[in-house]
Amino acid sequence: MNESPDLRQRRKTSHVTASATPTVQGLITLAVGVTVVAGLYFAREVLIPITLAILLSFLVAPLADLLWRLRLGHVVSVFLAVTMSVSVMVVLGGVIATQMTDLASGIPRYQATIEHKMDAAHGLTIGRLNRLISAAGQAFQHATVEKPPSPPPQRASSSPEARPDAAVPVEVREPVPTPLELARRVLSPIISPLETAFIVFVVTVVILLQRDDLRDRAIRLFGSRDLHRTTTVMDEAARRLSRYFVSQLGVNAGVGVVIGVGLFFIGVPSPVLWGILAALLRLVPYVGIWISAALATALAAAVSPEWTMAIASLALFVVVEVLVGQVVEPLLYGHSTGLSPFSVVVAAIFWSWIWGPIGLILSTPLTLCLLVLGRHVRRLEFLDVLLGDQPALTPVENFYQRILAGDADEALEQAEILLRDRPLSAYYDEVAIKGLQLAANDVQRGSVTATQLARIETTASDLIEGLESFDDDPRADVEPVFASSEDSAHRLAPTTPENDSTREPTFADVEPVVPQIPAHGAQRRVLCVAGRGPLDELATSILAQLLAKHGFDCRALPHEAVSRTGIDTLDATTASVVCIFYLGIDGIPSHLRYLVRRVRQRAPHASIVVGLWPEGDTDGWSGNLQDAMGADYYATSLRDMVNACMTSGQRTGLAREAIAERPLDDMAA
Repeated sequence: MNESPDLRQRRKTSHVTASATPTVQGLITLAVGVTVVAGLYFAREVLIPITLAILLSFLVAPLADLLWRLRLGHVVSVFLAVTMSVSVMVVLGGVIATQMTDLASGIPRYQATIEHKMDAAHGLTIGRLNRLISAAGQAFQHATVEKPPSPPPQRASSSPEARPDAAVPVEVREPVPTPLELARRVLSPIISPLETAFIVFVVTVVILLQRDDLRDRAIRLFGSRDLHRTTTVMDEAARRLSRYFVSQLGVNAGVGVVIGVGLFFIGVPSPVLWGILAALLRLVPYVGIWISAALATALAAAVSPEWTMAIASLALFVVVEVLVGQVVEPLLYGHSTGLSPFSVVVAAIFWSWIWGPIGLILSTPLTLCLLVLGRHVRRLEFLDVLLGDQPALTPVENFYQRILAGDADEALEQAEILLRDRPLSAYYDEVAIKGLQLAANDVQRGSVTATQLARIETTASDLIEGLESFDDDPRADVEPVFASSEDSAHRLAPTTPENDSTREPTFADVEPVVPQIPAHGAQRRVLCVAGRGPLDELATSILAQLLAKHGFDCRALPHEAVSRTGIDTLDATTASVVCIFYLGIDGIPSHLRYLVRRVRQRAPHASIVVGLWPEGDTDGWSGNLQDAMGADYYATSLRDMVNACMTSGQRTGLAREAIAERPLDDMAA
């Protein structure tokens, strides 16, 4: 693709700005991050109970509000809600302990079945491998020369008589423990959990009693100067966490009931235990339910002499989890919590490393809080990028990144996904053209090398060729926003109540119809002329492709074909429309005005359509400047340019007559 002399000069003189060197602020941020992680680790004995209490308060708050609406009083409602929650936890703990005791007492009855299945599994796996190795060893021995075995070494006698100085075995017996020592041994493993539970209970009660005061203090501490943003952050965090906990509680309880009932009918011992464990372990994202499934399946395999019970148990877990994950949860509270699967896994690893098993259970709600902060606090926006499930790049940025990397296949895959719910022209307007504008801007700034520019051109051309099979239905055309040169000032002027009722009707006010394309003759021939930009020829080829899909005979021309030296050889006598395409333009340059006049002189009977893609808002354009350019139609999208070509045969006289009266003494410029 040829470049204009001024573009080559700008590329020679431009340079890429050097990247910023690390500053003290970056080092401070890194130090703060390390300090926070260290504080979370070393202060876990204090932070874990407080965090559990805060998260538990979100779960208990709806129940406390319900009791308060029943006119039980604020304090009474809080104590009743917390007491009921703690009672449920104590009952569940007692049921789990009872079920585990019964299960442990019945394990000796399953010993024979376990040994039989282990022997069978050993014979099918390790046994076959040993037989294979033994056969290979025998074959190897037959292939080698046998050597006489060497006499075994003489071993010293190990009888006690031969070793008169042998050591005498000594047995140390501990004294009988006292009742106090027995009590210490029994209570020491449960003192720490009881202490943590007591702290959680007290802090939860205090948080629920002082909710309004704590909220006001948090607003004063974190954002009294921006009450709107601080309130939004707190409300969204509370809403997300409450919805997450309540939904998870209901779903997990249902899963536990279904699993318990199903295992009861299958015949697995202690079905209540496995139902409760399935409900609790499902709080651990992705792997919790499968841990409970593995344990229940292992028990089923140990109980039954056959493998039917184990297979049925595993199938029950698979069916229930698939139905809940793919049907129930999306209908109940959406497809996701707003977290990406990768961030959920990484968060589970991080919090379990910091806080152990409790951190694994709390990883999702804690990461949700960080996600909310990242979406509303500008300096923490990186958290939203790292943790959120929204695409990191917009479709336009993704398009530019793919063509810059030379990956036409992935760019085509992205285009096929977007084209499922939009016509081809909409994809070009919303994604491809804007992506080419980003590339053109980088070329103008000198950020793109010649090699990268060639890669962009090749990749974009391959993409355009790959989209040749997609249709652009003309019935999908929306109301055109282009206008003729006479009424362009009306179209671009902002509509206000004062001038809306008095302004003259414009072409944009006409109800859109599907225009009839002429069947024969020169009425279907269109010349697509590229602008002076580095990627205007690519954009012009896109326009030519769309026009061809609408029945036009198109010919794409480089900018040199309409230059002052090349215009004399241009054959435009049979063209009904000439489209001039400028991908990136700032203001209304004079060379575009002269270009329109040269084309008008060369093709006096053709309509001229100018496509302009200026940066920023187009409402500030001056209609007088557009009139001075002298084109028949102006458009700011490919859809508008296609519509202009399809209707140009019906409206060609107004702007053409105005241009015919203009002096052309500046054509030599």
